[in-house]
Amino acid sequence: MVQDPTEAEPLTAAIKDISQGSPGIITLKGEVNGHSFRDGDLVTFSGIEGMVELNGCSPQPIRVQKDGSLEIGDTTTFSHYLRGGTITEVKRSKTVKHESLDTALLQPRVVAQSTQEVHRAHCLHQAFRALHEFQHLYGRLPQPWDPVDAETVVDLARALEPLQGTEELLDEALLRTIALSSAGCLSPMAAFLGAVTAQEVLKAISRKFIPLDQWLYFDALDCLPEDEKLLPNPEDCAPRGCRYDGQIAVFGTGLQDKLSHQHYLLVGAGAIGCEMLKGFALVGLGAGGGGGVVVADMDHIERSNLSRQFLFRPQDIGRSKAKVAAAAAQGLNPDLRVTPLTYPLDPTTENFYGDNFFSHVDGVVAALDSFQARHYVAARCTHYLKPLLEAGTQGTHGSASVFIPHVTKTYSGPASAGTSEDTIHPVCTMRYFPSTFEHTLQWARDEFERLFQLSAETINHYQQTCTSLADMDGPQILTLLQQVLGVLRVRPQTWKDCVVWALGHWQLCFHYDILQQLRHFPPDKVFEDGTPFWSGPKQCPQPLEFDINQDTHLCYVLAAANLYAQMHGLPGSSDQTALRELLKLLPQPDPQHLNPIFTSNLELASAPAEFGPEQLKELQKALEVWSKGSPLKPLLFEKDDDSNFHVDFVTMAASLRSQNYGILPANRAQSKRIVGRIIPAIATTTAAVAGLLVLELYKVVGGTQPLGAYRHSYLNLAENRFDRWVPSAPTIQTFQHLKWTSWDRLKVPAVQPERTLESLLAYIQEQHGLRVRMLLHGTAQLYSAEWPPEKQIQFLPLRVTELVQRVPESGLLVLELSCEGEEDETAFPPLHYEL
Repeated sequence: MVQDPTEAEPLTAAIKDISQGSPGIITLKGEVNGHSFRDGDLVTFSGIEGMVELNGCSPQPIRVQKDGSLEIGDTTTFSHYLRGGTITEVKRSKTVKHESLDTALLQPRVVAQSTQEVHRAHCLHQAFRALHEFQHLYGRLPQPWDPVDAETVVDLARALEPLQGTEELLDEALLRTIALSSAGCLSPMAAFLGAVTAQEVLKAISRKFIPLDQWLYFDALDCLPEDEKLLPNPEDCAPRGCRYDGQIAVFGTGLQDKLSHQHYLLVGAGAIGCEMLKGFALVGLGAGGGGGVVVADMDHIERSNLSRQFLFRPQDIGRSKAKVAAAAAQGLNPDLRVTPLTYPLDPTTENFYGDNFFSHVDGVVAALDSFQARHYVAARCTHYLKPLLEAGTQGTHGSASVFIPHVTKTYSGPASAGTSEDTIHPVCTMRYFPSTFEHTLQWARDEFERLFQLSAETINHYQQTCTSLADMDGPQILTLLQQVLGVLRVRPQTWKDCVVWALGHWQLCFHYDILQQLRHFPPDKVFEDGTPFWSGPKQCPQPLEFDINQDTHLCYVLAAANLYAQMHGLPGSSDQTALRELLKLLPQPDPQHLNPIFTSNLELASAPAEFGPEQLKELQKALEVWSKGSPLKPLLFEKDDDSNFHVDFVTMAASLRSQNYGILPANRAQSKRIVGRIIPAIATTTAAVAGLLVLELYKVVGGTQPLGAYRHSYLNLAENRFDRWVPSAPTIQTFQHLKWTSWDRLKVPAVQPERTLESLLAYIQEQHGLRVRMLLHGTAQLYSAEWPPEKQIQFLPLRVTELVQRVPESGLLVLELSCEGEEDETAFPPLHYEL
């Protein structure tokens, strides 16, 4: 029984209206058709006012209407719907049945995405049956690349009982190749199949995700040379008594020597980076003959890294990822030569990662979690004509890609992550009109930053500069107020003072601010056309009353008081019982201050910042009093320390805010994942994509493979999907007689004396038949055909280096050009001007 077949979280949505009828119609808040519910989904309800019969009901099936509304069962006898509520998907369980091994051997159900893959899987199934028979007869596997042993395996396969339900012919060439290489052992293959197997174990334990049905066959015979003359021979594949004998048995000593001489750059030492370093160590990349690996990562190890970045241990927290990973990889293979670098690979470090650096690099592996960083690294590989291997994961999804100069297309991944949890929510929505728990979580995260980081930084800055408010303009004062509002009270001296502040802030946020909002926008407020103000995505809030017996209320005060104490250098407390007793003795605080209300983001952005003399005097006095004390400690949000109250504060604040607005709150795990910007990553997917990438590395280092040998890969371990396909060839662009791809460039050799701008334009026209319309160096315009004659007379005689602001030390200027007669989509190759 699989209790949760899919990886996705249960769908949830806020309810706008429910009709009384048969069937009842549910209208959701937000955009029309903006939800992902489907016909037949089971749902349940919570937080509905009025039609309370639906709250906590047994799972109900729905049907999706054309307008995006949802049809449910008979609601005619239910109470009239008033407001609020959340609809939540209920995952369906699924029963999976497997055949016994005896049956499955002759009637294999294989995981495959096409008929062609099914036939190949059936042939591999028979090949493994024949190999088992060979091993049973001779007590060993076939000798590496021994044609006699291979032919014996083929004969055994012919003699096997045919698979039932199929009349497919055996692919004897495939069988023969499997037999020839079967004695080998490849670490990337073990990484991939080990990852799949581990995920199956997790499925069995957790009853989450659909298990394999029932056989999975995976081969990477595309790693072998297509030219039979280049295939290894038995002598070349004989054991050498070294750690690489399993690899030599497949590829021979030639590839092993090439691997050891390689110089590779690994960008990123996170989850995939650690797996790649392990792969490098096991295959011997850069492990001899003057080869080596450079690993570049500027980050330091956090506690959350330990669960999936296996080269790190608890004692490494706070240390450089690159340095720790390099040392751990050398522990796996002492011959591996690893150089850690802590400089980021970005435009600010091109003086370091420049021509000289890349001239010693044979290839690049990108193990990055930022699409912007991937694009930059890919652009550098295109510029320097270096092979690029890159991989990424998200949960059980993973991909591995390879980009080879002049063989495949260049990297063109998405420009941004664009996941729903990274969405930037409008400020006005978060503050006054939240409708989802993402809104309340973002509000709570901003509260943390405003109260415990920005306020301390602002007060410390004022303490250092002693700037007069009279010298500030309105917007500057408004910004200052927003950052220190809520903390400029009597400076705390004890834990009790911190508790008093936390209780007051609870009352402010979840009671008085809501009352103020309802005074501005009463529940019965309507627009001029009669439309209720509190309609659509706007949920009318309700103020909360502080209740010492409510865990959420108590935990908020505990977390807020501890954070306030930390900011002021005071000792805190985690004793909830003592806190409850202390709160019983404290009076309920009066409203301390109220925030101004804005009905739209435009109004918020253009808020008046007119402050009278008395207001400025009061704020100035408060700042001066605070500036006389010791500096405050700004708190930077840290999601991985469960004892620091950071996630506790955000979770409790978001939960209370959700209660104000009738929103189903997120639990602590969801809160930590979302506000910590954690992209789910698991060790199984990471190991799988790293294994796939090292398989491509064999082909890149071998250096003789055509386009058809390379593979891009995509996998989803939750859904048993494994796709591999041949990359696209570079797109050929044409203009007049010229043909080029994104890997090409126009070269202008150096001459003495150096060319003038006029002679450069003449050279381009003479050599390439191009009449330049515009010439650029970065964003600087070096030439334009639209210049007036007097400007052309001034600039054309100048040397090219006189036209650029900074002459690179590399001796190469990279220029961009557009030409007369080109079309809008024409992108000419870069012009490499040698100095």
